[in-house]
Amino acid sequence: MLLKLLRPKTMVSAHCDLPCGVYDPAQARIEAESVKAICDKYAANEDPEFRARAILIKEQRSELVKHHLWVLWTDYFKPPHFEKYPQLHQLFNEATKLAGAAGTKGSMDPKVADDLLGKIAEIDKIFWETKQA
Repeated sequence: MLLKLLRPKTMVSAHCDLPCGVYDPAQARIEAESVKAICDKYAANEDPEFRARAILIKEQRSELVKHHLWVLWTDYFKPPHFEKYPQLHQLFNEATKLAGAAGTKGSMDPKVADDLLGKIAEIDKIFWETKQA
């Protein structure tokens, strides 16, 4: 009897953990744009203290890129998305690696940051297609 009283009256489901509108690849893109700008500024400045600080900040921003991508990958995108876009897992894998130690976190090469921005743009395109569906 007690279980019957405590059981929810209405069952609901959602494709994400919170109401739509809280997920957006723009967060990862903004951090990746910061990484790119830091790489450019690093190349244009010979001051060792500036460069050391730039490396530290770039590594922090790269970590934030990975965080925002992981949230999208694990919390927003669901099995139907991965069925419709079979390249999505590979795309996220490549993007997070580009933000990691073998990518922007470990490199000051602006080209690597451009590659990361390209992957984020691909994810962004798919994300907005799923939002309109």
